[in-house]
Amino acid sequence: METKVAEQAVEEQQGKKKMRVMVAIDESEWSFYALKWALDHLFVGPNDKAGVAATLEAPAGSQENVSMATLVHVMPPFYDYVLPAGPGGAAYYVTPALLESVRKAQEDGAADLLSRALKICKDKMIKAETLILRGGPKDMICEATEQSHVDLLVVGSRGLGMVKRAFLGSVSDYCAHHAKCPVVIVKPPKESGKPPKETGKK
Repeated sequence: METKVAEQAVEEQQGKKKMRVMVAIDESEWSFYALKWALDHLFVGPNDKAGVAATLEAPAGSQENVSMATLVHVMPPFYDYVLPAGPGGAAYYVTPALLESVRKAQEDGAADLLSRALKICKDKMIKAETLILRGGPKDMICEATEQSHVDLLVVGSRGLGMVKRAFLGSVSDYCAHHAKCPVVIVKPPKESGKPPKETGKK
């Protein structure tokens, strides 16, 4: 199903100079599974035999049609939290030093995630750029697709059950209904319900 939707989106972009694909990355293995799926099905690397044949047969300048990956990660909104503590639940504001420490940890975590994603792209010799945003993932991803003029959005599916989806909502479902571009939701493999773990991961 995902392949058919992706093929339709690619066909619609044939007349354009360059197809921009955005892949949403978070801490889950589902998002990295979706990234690998996108790289395997939507992009043509320089070592791909079909890509080499297409390049040889294509007219000069047609290499501009090679796809570009945009990897987006959304950090949760950051608030100056007030923590109840002590007798009677007295309120205490978090110190600026602690706030800065938490903010730095979030930014470092985001950088690590995107660095891991970029390495996957580099291993497949696919060009990619990164985008780090702060806010609600659902809204920020949809806004990013519009502002970046993305042709296709790829998101992973965590496989939430009906009850969890009703209470928590689903980023993938929300994007499918609100993004201004085609959306491919990559589900985990049927045999396990979980994305395969990477080999050689540090």
